[in-house]
Amino acid sequence: MNQFVRFVKNVVAIDDQDLLLVKSKCRQKVVPKGKLLLKCGQVANQYYFIVSGGLRFYYETEGQENTTWVCFKDDFFTEISSLHPQKPTRFNIEAIEKTELIIIDKKDMDFLYAHLSSWEEFGRKIWEGTTSRMVNQLLNFQTLTAQERYLQFLKNSELVQKIPVKQLATILGITPNALSRIRKNIG
Repeated sequence: MNQFVRFVKNVVAIDDQDLLLVKSKCRQKVVPKGKLLLKCGQVANQYYFIVSGGLRFYYETEGQENTTWVCFKDDFFTEISSLHPQKPTRFNIEAIEKTELIIIDKKDMDFLYAHLSSWEEFGRKIWEGTTSRMVNQLLNFQTLTAQERYLQFLKNSELVQKIPVKQLATILGITPNALSRIRKNIG
């Protein structure tokens, strides 16, 4: 829980009394490697903070898994396209390694937003940062070559080291063979 508290304090100023209330709404969970946290068709009802490990978002088409997003230590997230409208998700969220989480249920998050201005600010800052990363990822797909996208991903060594080449290739929007050629050319 200490790691989560440090994360929150780095995002927003929050007094000890409010922090106690936030902590009272949190619970911890360990998800084994390969286990689904959320399955396609379910409705997301939780927010997550990754203490350790990593998760990937993927969808399936024609029997093929397409990884779209990965999250690692110190990421705070949810499957927002399901949670906010309370509609079934199109994604699976899977642990890519043993993953320790802090979980806050939607009803508790809504309570915290309604009662703590500092927590409302926390949520705003988290979602602004997430939106910015998503816009940058979309723009990269539209303006960068596959090799340039790969070089961008190399800046996040944890990402490159922890996910299989096949999953990295789908994040980059290329085939595993194309990724192998790019890696060979960069040498």
